[in-house]
Amino acid sequence: MPKMKTRKSFAKRFKITATGKVRRYHAYATHLLTGKERKRKRRLRRTALASPVD
Repeated sequence: MPKMKTRKSFAKRFKITATGKVRRYHAYATHLLTGKERKRKRRLRRTALASPVD
């Protein structure tokens, strides 16, 4: 049986940690940044863990 192909859209958006958790990027971090506070933009740059439900 051949290997399964990687789902490229998933591979570009998420990273798997060493313990198997999924890291994701925040939404609202690219457009209309002039209306957002510095603190909010700084927080949006960091990655977050995906919810186990997702």
